[in-house]
This record gives sequence, structure tokens and C-alpha cells, in this order.
Amino acid sequence: MTQTPDHDALFHIAEAQAGYFTAAQARSAGFTRSLLAYHVRRGLFERIGRGVYRLKRFPASPHEDLFAACLRVGPQAVISHDSALALYDLSDLLPAEIHLTMPRTASRRHQGLRLHTNRLEAREMTYYGGLPVTTVARTIVDVASRGLADELVIQAIRQALRRGMTTPEDLRTAGLGRGRRAARLIARALEEKEAA
Repeated sequence: MTQTPDHDALFHIAEAQAGYFTAAQARSAGFTRSLLAYHVRRGLFERIGRGVYRLKRFPASPHEDLFAACLRVGPQAVISHDSALALYDLSDLLPAEIHLTMPRTASRRHQGLRLHTNRLEAREMTYYGGLPVTTVARTIVDVASRGLADELVIQAIRQALRRGMTTPEDLRTAGLGRGRRAARLIARALEEKEAA
């Protein structure tokens, strides 16, 4: 017996992901591989990449490139590093690639994406605008550890604290065991904040 495709279910899935969905998500809504191909030919769906599609008539939205990147890489992918910093609007930095963190076992190459393999604790991840992303504190530690210019890291810390997006304690905790540079920059920014 063939399962009837549920267009409403697929729309509900895609709506939460800026109009994007995976082939696996479409299958869960009753769309076979041949039915997906049919809808692509008819212009209802757009094939973005291997296993990733978009509802053609879904309105454009900010950060849809980030949604597509997460879906391309897999369900454990999390926006991180420079991309998370830009998403939180804590830097004027415009990343040339989309940065994602994922478990080591899932690492693969994807054009236009910068994959960081690392283990993230549940407390280091959140959702921002519907996107899975590292927390502000973890993001700051990641970019500091990776070598982002001191003044940009300190600027991000100041803005995040001023906007109530993190706390000094969260920053200190995130910096533990992540290298001396991150801890040094966090301490410097917090000392400057207390002195001001």
C-alpha cells in the first residue's frame, strides 16, 4: 500500500527551516524519491544539493543559507565560530564560508562550508531564529581560540554583555580548558568592563 504524500506536513517541516527540507524529511511526509523528482520537474520544489530541497514559492528569509547548510551537513550540525558571531550580530565580520561544528564521526567536505569537528555539550548549543547554533559564550571562545583578532573578540564580549546575551560567569566557564588565548581575552574584557 502506497502512502499518500502529505503536503501540509511537508510545508510544516519546511516552514520551520526557511522553506528547506531534506529528502528524508520529505519521505517522512509520504514523498517518494520519484515524487520528489516530479515536483522538481514541475517547478514546485527546487533541488539545492544532494538530499536538500526548497519549496520554490516559499518567501525568502534572512539566514536561509544557514538553514540550507545545516541540512546539507546533517542533523548534528550546529552554526558556530564566525558564522554564529555574525548571526548574533556581535561583529562586523562577514565570513567567506559558513562555519558549522559537528561530531568527528560525521566530518565530510562540503563546498563553501567550513566544518569544525568537535564535541559540544548540550549546554553549549541553543536555537537562534530557529537555527541550531553554539551559545554566545561558546561562540566567543571558539573564535578567540581560532585566532580572531583581539579587538574583534573583545568587541564581541562587550556587546554580548551589554545586550544581556551572556554573563561573565558563562564566559569564564566556557573558556575553561579551551586554551590560554580565549581565557586571557575573556579576563581582559571583563577587567576592562569592571574598570569602566
